[in-house]
Amino acid sequence: MRPEDMRPVPSPCVDICQMDPVSGLCRGCYRTIDEIVAWGSASEDYKRAVWAEIRRREQQAFE
Repeated sequence: MRPEDMRPVPSPCVDICQMDPVSGLCRGCYRTIDEIVAWGSASEDYKRAVWAEIRRREQQAFE
């Protein structure tokens, strides 16, 4: 296992908690409401997958 896989995955929350009605994503962290709700009890693997999805969404937003 890689060392970075052993560290706790940080929350992507940036304290800008506004859901965009069109995209359904938080304008601050690019998560869905389901991802936000699940975060506290989610596995580290799930959190890493959400982070990967956030990065993909960020790229799409700036294209």
